[in-house]
Amino acid sequence: QVQLVESGGGSVQAGGSLRLSCAASGWISSAYCMGWFRQAPGKEREWVSSISAPSNTRSYKDSLKGRFTISRDNAKNILSLQMNSLKAEDTAMYTCAAGSPVGDDCSWVYWGQGTQVTVSS
Repeated sequence: QVQLVESGGGSVQAGGSLRLSCAASGWISSAYCMGWFRQAPGKEREWVSSISAPSNTRSYKDSLKGRFTISRDNAKNILSLQMNSLKAEDTAMYTCAAGSPVGDDCSWVYWGQGTQVTVSS
């Protein structure tokens, strides 16, 4: 069993930065792919970024490239998302996830409860 707990969300002004963390407990290992999703009010959940396994390839939603950076500390079981130059459109509930590799993609199995990010104009 795997538990994922996000932290680091909050309210910031446009142009500011936040760093989200996802602490994984249980039987997580480096063989799991991990990533971040977000869901804004009235919108469907969308993929934000992920790290594949075993290649550790980092991928991002095209519109977020250059602003968001994903990282993973396998020894500490922590997944992070550094978010810079935040925009109002980034306002959403951010959720981390883990799953089983499918090639360079991931079949998502485990989900956290989310942390709210609110960006004010």
